[in-house]
Amino acid sequence: MAILGDEFMTLRLRLSHPTLAVCASMLVIVLASGCTGEGSDPKEPSAPASSPEQQKHPSGTSVRTEERLGRQVQEALGTEEVSDSDPLFIEAGLERVSDGFHTEPELTRGRSYRLAVACAGKGQIVLSVAGKDPVRQKVDCDGVPLRQRLTASAAKVRIDSEAIPGSTGMVAWRLDKADR
Repeated sequence: MAILGDEFMTLRLRLSHPTLAVCASMLVIVLASGCTGEGSDPKEPSAPASSPEQQKHPSGTSVRTEERLGRQVQEALGTEEVSDSDPLFIEAGLERVSDGFHTEPELTRGRSYRLAVACAGKGQIVLSVAGKDPVRQKVDCDGVPLRQRLTASAAKVRIDSEAIPGSTGMVAWRLDKADR
């Protein structure tokens, strides 16, 4: 754009009918060639698409592996068929190690709770419990539950997990009221 005096001059592209016809023809050729593979023979079977079990998630594990690891940690914590009618149950969850879990349950100040966390896969996660006495500890992804008792010092307690770089798998948690 050039400024001449008080007026702006802009470059305008003018497309004529023959130019549009050429562009449209080229677009059709490009699209048609993109839809057919080089050397493809309609009589030859195409390569099968990968099954859902073989598809990889960003975490680097397959759907089947994640399902297996998820069942493993849920069984370790007894959350596969947890009931909301259980008077001691507060909450439970399951996440990919790479996503981590982040929860802030509403608790009764001064009451004791049982937190259980299980990680299955490879590597470790860092578990953080923010409260009066903050806890930050590493947990191996070996499928063995870490059980911890905590007393709520506030109405809300922040509980998080994060993957240590290179770790993969599934992580589950369960929070229950402790028996008095």
